[in-house]
Amino acid sequence: MAYFIKQFFAVLATVLLVSCVNGNIIPGDPDQDREPEFSIRVPPGGNSWVVNNPEANGDIIFDSGIHNWTDTDHIIRTWFKVSRAGEVHVGLNAKAPTGASVLKVTFGEETREITLENTDYEDVPVGIFEVEAPGYYYVELQGKEKSSAYIADVNEILLGGSATTEKVYYVKDDFYWGRRGPSVHLNYEVPTTEDILWFYNEITVPEGEDVLGSYFMANGFGQGYFGIQVNSEAERRVLFSVWSPYETDDPSSIPDDYKIILLDKGEGVHAGEFGNEGSGGQSYKKFMWKAGATYKFLLKGQPSENNSTDFTAWFYAPEIGEWQLIASFRRPHTSTYLTRPHSFLENFRTETGFKSRKGLYTNQWVRDTSGEWHELTKVKFTADATARKEARMDYAGGVEGTGFFMKNCGFFSENTEVDSYHTREATGVPPSVDLSVLE
Repeated sequence: MAYFIKQFFAVLATVLLVSCVNGNIIPGDPDQDREPEFSIRVPPGGNSWVVNNPEANGDIIFDSGIHNWTDTDHIIRTWFKVSRAGEVHVGLNAKAPTGASVLKVTFGEETREITLENTDYEDVPVGIFEVEAPGYYYVELQGKEKSSAYIADVNEILLGGSATTEKVYYVKDDFYWGRRGPSVHLNYEVPTTEDILWFYNEITVPEGEDVLGSYFMANGFGQGYFGIQVNSEAERRVLFSVWSPYETDDPSSIPDDYKIILLDKGEGVHAGEFGNEGSGGQSYKKFMWKAGATYKFLLKGQPSENNSTDFTAWFYAPEIGEWQLIASFRRPHTSTYLTRPHSFLENFRTETGFKSRKGLYTNQWVRDTSGEWHELTKVKFTADATARKEARMDYAGGVEGTGFFMKNCGFFSENTEVDSYHTREATGVPPSVDLSVLE
């Protein structure tokens, strides 16, 4: 009997050793014994990014999936948000163009390798994982081996399991807007019924939050907007635009009597037309504003001759130490003072939609036509269609310190209720601006 027991344990030890050498999970692990089951198919076109080389996104991530993928150094992540803890079953609908390819698939802290040999799209299981809380998660892909120039074509990321039995958030359509991410707004409540002539605001972008493609818009109004942008690694702008009353996305189609007229512009300011999201007059000054510094924005709007309105914007940078004129525009077929004061934060570069950015918006004031300043301490936080239809849930805004903040993109899990109200503490100290010098 002792001999048979000894032989049994010798065989068992050999089996265990072979299992470990082959890199397999030992028999009996329930995640290895069960086949993943899938109920959700996430399209990479709206949910995937090459995170270590954003400029490659346009060459690899298409509306139809992941294609032309050649570089094994590229790391591709696909995000989604679950509403509960539990199991997440992961797979790919993918193929190898020719020969065999080996992919490293990472979820959480676990990495597994799969081999693709099929040249037609097939559902390929990766494994069963566990998440301990609701929130955003990503499936990470990296090529390890390839038999040809291309690593793989990925049509869909497959999900299932108990964590996906409640609402799962991801971009299903409108991939361009989904990849840009949700835009968020602060709509200021004006505590007076008097006509508003001036609108003052300040913005500080914390260090590390000045992400490429960000537009931190400070002074929005019923007919335009004014703020700062990150346009490239070497270029940043102060941007001021006024929409034409003629509704079109093509500025060349605007009749002459509906065109925005440039009255004046500051030194080094470029002025012209803009299109695509409405049309009108646009001005910008190239200025390498800095994260961590506080910039001031001042806007004036008043009725002018022949049923028109003049809008003028000034910008104050602490590096310069004085107010600088950006531009003054005349809008025809319009007679109004400033209306709908608001701010927003948006990302205008699809390749950086996976990176979060944040702005601090502080010390908001308006001045009426009788010369009295009114502090703006209450806002309604709103968001665009991408957020409202729950394609992207990575947005937030509200009170931080003595001011307001907005944050978007980056797939952070905690968000702010859309259409919620927030109130900051009043300072009671109007801005110190000599308006007579500017007028």
